[in-house]
Amino acid sequence: MKKIIWLAIIVVLAIIIVGYLVGFYNNLVKQSTAIDNQWAQVENQFQRRFDLIPNLVASVQGAMAQEQNIFTALAEARTKYAGAQTIDEKATAAGEVEGALGRLLVIMENYPQLKSIDTVQTLMVQLEGTENRIAVERGRYNDVVAAYNAKIAQVPGNILAPIFGFKARQYFKAAEGAQTAPQVDLIN
Repeated sequence: MKKIIWLAIIVVLAIIIVGYLVGFYNNLVKQSTAIDNQWAQVENQFQRRFDLIPNLVASVQGAMAQEQNIFTALAEARTKYAGAQTIDEKATAAGEVEGALGRLLVIMENYPQLKSIDTVQTLMVQLEGTENRIAVERGRYNDVVAAYNAKIAQVPGNILAPIFGFKARQYFKAAEGAQTAPQVDLIN
C-alpha cells in the first residue's frame, strides 16, 4: 500500500513537472511568434512607406526640383531596403530613409511658399502619419521583445530557454546618428 502511495506521489509530481515544462515551452513559442508577428507589422508599415512615398513625391517633384538629391537618397534607401535580407540590414536602410525624410521635412518647413502647394501639404501630412505609424509599430515590437527577453533571462527561463533552443531577440534600434537633428544648408 505504501508503495502505491509513493508511486502515485511520484506520478503526480512527474505530471506537474512535465505540465509546467510544456506550459513554459508553449509560452516561449507564443512570445517568439508574437515578436515575429510584430516585426511583420513593422515591415508592413515600412512597405506602406515605400509604396506611398514615391507616389506622393512624384506629385510634388516639379515644385521641388531644387531638392533632387533628397529624392535620389530616398530612392536609393528604398532600393537598399528592398534588397535587405536581415532585420539589421532592413533597419539600417529604414534609418537612411528616415534621415532623408528628415531633411525633406526641414526643407519644407523652411520654404513657406512650398507649404501653400496642396500636394506638398498632402505629402507632409502623409509622411508624418506614416512615420508615426512606424514609430508605434517599432515601439510595440520592442515591447514584445522586452517581455520575451525578460522571461528567458529570469529563473527558470535562463535555464530552460537554452535547453528548448530559445535565445534573446534583438531590439529595434535607431540608426546611427538618429539622435542628431538634420542640418540643412540651402545656401551652398
